[in-house]
Amino acid sequence: MRYDAVLFDNDGVLVHLTELPVLRRAVERAFAEMGIEDPDEGDVEALTIGVTPETLEAVSDEYDLDPEAFWARRDQHATNAQQRAVETGEKALYEDFESVLDIPLPRGIVSSNQHPTVEHVLEFNGVDDHFETYYGREMSVDGLRRKKPATYYLDRAIADIGAENPVYVGDSESDVVAAQNAGMDSVFVRRDHRADLDLSVEPTAEITSLTALPTVLNGDRSADAH
Repeated sequence: MRYDAVLFDNDGVLVHLTELPVLRRAVERAFAEMGIEDPDEGDVEALTIGVTPETLEAVSDEYDLDPEAFWARRDQHATNAQQRAVETGEKALYEDFESVLDIPLPRGIVSSNQHPTVEHVLEFNGVDDHFETYYGREMSVDGLRRKKPATYYLDRAIADIGAENPVYVGDSESDVVAAQNAGMDSVFVRRDHRADLDLSVEPTAEITSLTALPTVLNGDRSADAH
């Protein structure tokens, strides 16, 4: 193959996305534990997905909360809920996951979800031994700063594997940008939840299923989007 390792995003690539109401409830519970029983709905939404340190700081300031303590509660509720979703089958591996195991390269995972969530997905499904390394973000404000499109966790995974020419497989613009920031090629997986997404950056290749990934990794661009 043209690469010496392949790294994957987790949610939306290997495993189904978490339903947004699950994450909203995690934010609401964190607010309640901090003594805020009726937070503004916009603030709840702001801390549901795509959270930045700046957003967390602004919302915390609005309610006079310690951002580190607030975020620790939010993340703990979020990972607990997602682990339950994994166990009930609501957050299952994609049907094409087996294609990943056919790739004769070292494999790793780099996710912006919490590390305990990623770990539970792998261990519950009994596939953790198929990945040389995996990273979710730390459940802290530092973890927010280090998530994609920053390259912190990508750099660690590449170093763990000892790869010189890895490729990153993701389903979001931040995945493609993170790969570019790390000097890597990227494969964008355009699943149904990304069908209408317009990227402002161009991935190296695009597919709609992981079944096409082995062919793309061999350098056959004709397999793109199939």
